[in-house]
Amino acid sequence: MASKIFLLFLLFVAHPHPYPSVNGDATLIKRTCKNTKYYNLCFSSLKSDPSSPNADPKGLAVIMIGIGMTNATSTSSYLSSKLLSPSNNTTLKRVLKECADKYSYAGDALQASVQDLAVEAYDYAYMHITAAKDYPNACHNAFKRYPALVYPPDLARREDGLKHICDVAMGIIDNLDW
Repeated sequence: MASKIFLLFLLFVAHPHPYPSVNGDATLIKRTCKNTKYYNLCFSSLKSDPSSPNADPKGLAVIMIGIGMTNATSTSSYLSSKLLSPSNNTTLKRVLKECADKYSYAGDALQASVQDLAVEAYDYAYMHITAAKDYPNACHNAFKRYPALVYPPDLARREDGLKHICDVAMGIIDNLDW
């Protein structure tokens, strides 16, 4: 899966962009991030990515989506690792499995959005990012169904992180020429 993402990213970077002279320099990143809900997250994420200096606005969206994919994949792996811990609580294990699956689906939705961006299907990219942003809610709701289970604070932070990353990516896409 990671190699597919990397190949897609390379294909996207090699593909001619409609903004050939526009690079992801600090000015473009600032201007792009000002149109998002979480400026600081946007700016720090894009500035820290080594590919951003060569990116156009659509490329910056792809970078943010890649960050979201990393978050979703990492969270799914984190939850799957919790399933391996010795516990007799079958309800907790069932909820953790459901949550791991939801974060995996979020990663898949984000991957689909990169493919959508590559063919300039911005509405579909937006829809897939919206879906990715919503999958953590299903996980949170799974915990709510069982009052004896406590929603882990680390999972709450990861949930917020993915939602914010998705908001930033959607903010960038909002400003692409549809």
